[in-house]
Amino acid sequence: MHPVLSRAKEVLIDMPRHGKLAYCLLRDPRVPAAPKAAVLGALALIVSPIDFPAWIPVVGELDMLALGVLAVKTFIEACPEDVRREHEEALKAGESVFDRDFRDTVAAAREGTGRLASRIRARVSRQDQYQPVSEG
Repeated sequence: MHPVLSRAKEVLIDMPRHGKLAYCLLRDPRVPAAPKAAVLGALALIVSPIDFPAWIPVVGELDMLALGVLAVKTFIEACPEDVRREHEEALKAGESVFDRDFRDTVAAAREGTGRLASRIRARVSRQDQYQPVSEG
């Protein structure tokens, strides 16, 4: 495989892991505010409607991806090593802040979906009770 493609594959495979780790580190009060502000500023720039090199084909799209990957990697490296290792181990064990928040979000979505389905069923059953009977 071409070295550039190999590196791209490696980056794409590492992105979810780095994203989860960055999420955990952002939520940790032991991580200094400066790295948090830097990564949040870079992410804000990525989602900003202002995109300076967008008129350049391909590069216009890749610059934001590269900025995101660079910002997250730099943020992770700027965090205290003991805190970073602690969160990496928690992620491997499935006991991280990310895992807990993800489980809570899925549970809330299921509960909300269940409530919505119950309300729809109740309305449909009430409509069935009041259907006019055609006389023939």
